[in-house]
Amino acid sequence: MDDIAAELGWPSYRQGSVDSWQGANHVRKEDYVAEEVPIVLVYNNQPHVVMLTTPLDLEDFALGFSLTEGIIRHPSELLSIHVVQRAKGIEVRMRLPENRFSCILDKGRNMTGRTGCGLCGATTLEQAIRQPPPVGRGLTVDAEQIMSALAAMRKQQSLNQLTGSVHAAAWLRPGQGIAVLREDIGRHNALDKLIGTLAKTKQTFDQGCLLITSRASYEMVQKAASVGITVMAAISAPTGLAIKLAEECGLTLVGFARNDNHVIYTHPYRIQHYQTIAS
Repeated sequence: MDDIAAELGWPSYRQGSVDSWQGANHVRKEDYVAEEVPIVLVYNNQPHVVMLTTPLDLEDFALGFSLTEGIIRHPSELLSIHVVQRAKGIEVRMRLPENRFSCILDKGRNMTGRTGCGLCGATTLEQAIRQPPPVGRGLTVDAEQIMSALAAMRKQQSLNQLTGSVHAAAWLRPGQGIAVLREDIGRHNALDKLIGTLAKTKQTFDQGCLLITSRASYEMVQKAASVGITVMAAISAPTGLAIKLAEECGLTLVGFARNDNHVIYTHPYRIQHYQTIAS
């Protein structure tokens, strides 16, 4: 986790006293609550969108958002990035080459993106329903490794252990376990933070498996496929549109991945299973 936002006076959680009841039993205790802060993403001095975000890993978030929203095609096109404190939130100021900046001027973004919104202010159907290019063949993943990694994620979600209210996105390297994990109050933000981290460290997107602690919505599949991720496993259900997109772009989509169970919805050839045959 980075501490830029905390240094600016925006911690990721707050602590306070609450009244806790279990039936007729009452106790006064200390509790932890996750924060969500308005984050303004500014490109070449032009505000683009405001997102409600957990103020952690904001540079990773801005890079990941820029990639998954098609604002840039490669991390090198993000020439500079600065996190700036404002009275009611935080600005993340980015500089793009002029040819990339000109591509976003006509997007017509709505300036508010709510915590649970994955369409990030899109104002047209073309902006909302974007078709990523087909992903590559990628790699095969042992189903047991996926289930083990999903179970291990709980212990690595430090903010969720405190607050119980944030999502996580993690990167599983087969044979090595979880390499990176990012948390946010919004599931799309957690994914953008993870993608930004992987891009910054020059990871290969088709050589791992994406794990998410949420449902597999259309926007999550869209963001993953847009950078070439080939396998995504979610602890909850997928949506119909997510399944359709995953099928079309070649992504392996796994849902209900918890308690040693899982359902493969698309392209099952990437998931390996070892069955024990009774003699």
